[in-house]
Amino acid sequence: MDSGDATGLDGAMDQPRRGFLKGATASLVAASLPHREGRAEKAEEMIDIHQHVNFHARQNSQLIEHQRIMGVTKSVLLPSGSQLARKSTDLGRSNGLAARVFGSGAAERLAAKFPGEFVWFANEVPDIENTTKELEHWLERGACGIGEQKFALECDSKAMRRLYDVARDYEVPVLLHFQHGRYNLGFERFHKILEAYPTVNFFGHAQTWWGNIDAKHQQKEMYPKGPVTAGGLTDRYLADYPNMFGDLSAGSGLNAMTRDKEFTAGFFDRHQDKLCFGSDCADTVGDGEKCSGSRMRDTVRELAPNDEARAKIFSGNAKRLIKGLT
Repeated sequence: MDSGDATGLDGAMDQPRRGFLKGATASLVAASLPHREGRAEKAEEMIDIHQHVNFHARQNSQLIEHQRIMGVTKSVLLPSGSQLARKSTDLGRSNGLAARVFGSGAAERLAAKFPGEFVWFANEVPDIENTTKELEHWLERGACGIGEQKFALECDSKAMRRLYDVARDYEVPVLLHFQHGRYNLGFERFHKILEAYPTVNFFGHAQTWWGNIDAKHQQKEMYPKGPVTAGGLTDRYLADYPNMFGDLSAGSGLNAMTRDKEFTAGFFDRHQDKLCFGSDCADTVGDGEKCSGSRMRDTVRELAPNDEARAKIFSGNAKRLIKGLT
């Protein structure tokens, strides 16, 4: 998820006691919510690879309704890691993915209640003693991947490599939040990881990932505007490495794909096998200007070169890459 993008704990804690009855009631209400589709010319399969439980305190019933309004047929729930005060978590300020997101147990429970609508990933802070054991625990319980990894560590550090080892051993993808100066540092060196872990599929996400579609990108700029100069590092990673994929979600993805529509049309065409739709928006609306996910949905519909490419971006690529979606 993008830091500061309002549209877009259960690692060691669950919902506060005072919120239990409210949360339980919301879950019961969600079961009776009607299925609604976003504004579409026709029904189509749409997989959202980027959503969260308790995203900025959004209730489960609101999340379910949000996804149904967008027209999403299945969503991937990305949990947070343990709640810790250490350098990698910005002394605790990045706990809950800096957005009050709950942990792997909460994601597992929601997916179990609505198995037709959700699958889930596992997550943990990478630089703690029990990271491997914790990830293995959740993967053996049915988690389909690892992420959203959003911690203040070098992307090619020893701690991150230990996490990639788990992904390799369990044959699951890793989703990484790249943000210059804050999370998964050293984006320019990530090619070393792609080369060292050729059997692990990686999803790139967030400001630094999407800013680098532009060969002239200034790394400190989080939401660049204007025409894109072809040949950016992200474009090259997608073109040169078969195990690198793009998560289109959040304000960063929307900004990147709408700043230069002529560039985007070509980007969707040449990378139609490497991109996956995602929303990563915390709103309760599910459509219109306040929902970055619905706006990205509409951007894909507008700029994908043909029906086949659109189907790949909306669902086909995700189904190929994430176990549990088929």
